[in-house]
Amino acid sequence: MPTPSITDRETWQKQLETLRNREKAHTREGDAIAAARRRLPMVEVAAATSLIGANGPVSLLDAFEGRTQLIASFHMWHTGSAAADQCEGCTFFNGQVLELSYLHSRDVTFAVFCQGPYDESSRYRDFMGWQVPWYAVPEASLGELVAGRAFGMKACYLRDGDRVFETYWTTGRGVEPMAPSYGLLDLTVYGRQETWEDSPNGWPQGFRTDGDQFRLDGRPTAQWARLAAGRSDDLGTNATPVGGGHCHEERLP
Repeated sequence: MPTPSITDRETWQKQLETLRNREKAHTREGDAIAAARRRLPMVEVAAATSLIGANGPVSLLDAFEGRTQLIASFHMWHTGSAAADQCEGCTFFNGQVLELSYLHSRDVTFAVFCQGPYDESSRYRDFMGWQVPWYAVPEASLGELVAGRAFGMKACYLRDGDRVFETYWTTGRGVEPMAPSYGLLDLTVYGRQETWEDSPNGWPQGFRTDGDQFRLDGRPTAQWARLAAGRSDDLGTNATPVGGGHCHEERLP
């Protein structure tokens, strides 16, 4: 496998410092974009919009759990399909949101709004071992919450008393802050190893960006560890996995 050229530490450090200036500029631009995001206007959403939780119907307002802000991850779902054929991208991103205490300390709730029926999709949540609040979005609520957009997006909401407002939403590569795995891979010499990356000739790039980057041997990659731990992936559908399906949009630069 190709490797970078070898140099002495002084030369290496000088080139690293040049790159560090670009990294700092990138960080400052990100701060400026976040500042602009905080100044966006907002649009009201019906606080009574229905969701389905573990104990039955609840409202969008209830999903705040008493906090002022809510981040909702809209999880794609293929009703009646086996676990192996569920969305690899949503599995990748939602599976990396593990510690919620820091969000809660800033008065922010994180929750998953799933496209499918609660009983079926919550079994997937249990199979994956996720602890985040989980809700199903009934058909009647799609117009208010999704509003012509696609599942896979992330949306931010603000509560003002009993009123709810949407302040921001994003999709595609905009959801990458949910995935520290990508941030860590970006620090390595071979990067994400995806076909779109600008890498030297011969660098490994074995993953396409059509969902292949989130699958291994016909399943969302993270599922294999759960099966190895002895968990059942039975979603109660009696479906036979077909494997290899892709349901997430391409994530190009």
